Amino acid sequence: MMTKLMASAFVSASLIAGASLAQANMHGDMHPEVWADDQSVAGGTVTAEKVMAGSNGWLVVHRTDDSMKPGPVVGYSPLKEGENMDVTAILTEDVSAGDQLMLMVHGEEGGMQTGVFEYTLGASEDGPIKIDGNLVMTTITAQ
Repeated sequence: MMTKLMASAFVSASLIAGASLAQANMHGDMHPEVWADDQSVAGGTVTAEKVMAGSNGWLVVHRTDDSMKPGPVVGYSPLKEGENMDVTAILTEDVSAGDQLMLMVHGEEGGMQTGVFEYTLGASEDGPIKIDGNLVMTTITAQ
């Protein structure tokens, strides 16, 4: 009898937790993140396999180096709120094999026009998203 009662309580708790997680995902309460691997840039593009975004915004490709500080923007692509798969940014300048690139989530806030990427290095328009003071990004090496 006790085992049946515990099993019933476990199933109920699992259903409640699953429903809460589904509701959080529906309301944008997800943790923004970027997933990407080192890749060839021979085709003039960079692709993130998956990007989670808390709101509409941008996947921005910055140059970087061993200092791991974001440098000039060399590409960007729009993001929708939620899960974005296979997000490809067209590179706006030559990137060579061995160059380090930072793929970063930027917001849509602060600009003059919605849907137009307006960020320049250090500006607040369409600027980087931070979670607990940390940039939402990953770094790859161009192949």
